[in-house]
Amino acid sequence: MFDGMDDTMILSCLQGHMGKAWVDDIKNPKVVQIIVGVFVFFAGDASSDVAEEMLYNLPKYSLVIVKSDEWKKRIEDVHKGRVEKVKRYSFEKSSRYLEEERLKKFLKKLPDGYELKKIDSYLAYSKSLQDLSLDITSQYSSIEDYIKKGIGYCILHHDKIVSVASSYSVYDDGIEIEVDTHPDYVRRGFATIVCASLILDCLSRNKYPSWDAANLPSVALAKKLGYIFKEDYDTYCIDLRRI
Repeated sequence: MFDGMDDTMILSCLQGHMGKAWVDDIKNPKVVQIIVGVFVFFAGDASSDVAEEMLYNLPKYSLVIVKSDEWKKRIEDVHKGRVEKVKRYSFEKSSRYLEEERLKKFLKKLPDGYELKKIDSYLAYSKSLQDLSLDITSQYSSIEDYIKKGIGYCILHHDKIVSVASSYSVYDDGIEIEVDTHPDYVRRGFATIVCASLILDCLSRNKYPSWDAANLPSVALAKKLGYIFKEDYDTYCIDLRRI
């Protein structure tokens, strides 16, 4: 049912790493829903009554991704008034475009007074990381689960994490990248440095560092790192807190 959808978070759930899945029938499913963090995926028969029921089985705020026009119309009808359709941007999933020598050059641009570190147990539990972004660890069952399964790099300034690139999700053959930089430290090249570090680590272990962009600045950063743009696609932002 997910044929034609290459989002790695679908694999994260189907391979048993993280997330939850629902079907209308265990033995003979016609409708399926997957949730990983705030991302929700639907496939199967969009016209069924179960499909509408599943469309209410959402986090309070979610990013819903579907393939067919039937699912898109069903989402727009069911959640009229609390849904916004936006674009996300996907890239070719091939490590051959990620040149190690090019990525290593970015690491040399770290300014004096800043420290690049791999996220360890101490940093994963630190208030500094959680204050910067809850998205780094929140979709794992616990911070300990993140330490066991995930991987990340950060830049510290006076013992404060100012930029981080990490595994939003994991699957058998790789990770999905999440990037966050403190507003006071943007446009200094820090996101490029932490991402290059994370990508190099993944490549050294034959893991693919998948990139999916939420906005055009993220697209530009991906291209800078070597990713090849594939296409934009519809994503539905649904806020159940809206009346």
